[in-house]
Amino acid sequence: MEKRVVDDLEAFARRIFQSQPFSRHLGAELSGCGADHAEITLRIADHHKQQHGFVHGGVISYLADNAITFAGGLALGGDALTSEFKINYLRPGVGSHLIARAHARGKGKRQAVCLCEVIAVADDGTETLCALAQGTVVSATP
Repeated sequence: MEKRVVDDLEAFARRIFQSQPFSRHLGAELSGCGADHAEITLRIADHHKQQHGFVHGGVISYLADNAITFAGGLALGGDALTSEFKINYLRPGVGSHLIARAHARGKGKRQAVCLCEVIAVADDGTETLCALAQGTVVSATP
């Protein structure tokens, strides 16, 4: 893909991300993206945790879903929506921050299938895979 197109897609993705009130409310950041992938980072705060001190599953699910939607939307070249989504929680979300890394693995004209890893990063930089997700993303423009 031509560099200008990728730059335009990244600028588009960043505009969309900044327009999401829920993402801003959680404190999430679109930390990276490209023609078929996206990375969202979240610094863990007390309000992200459940009663056992782990990041709430809903927060982890949000990260995976949004990263998948961005990866799929970028692969499809524009605005997109998740049409289905599945997540497996593997380990508790604990540490300093979480990173959701999603990639489009299959793409057609109007839909993309994406995979996402959600990683918990400890204070010392150690990464632990805490969730795996898969979703189908569809183009929001007919």
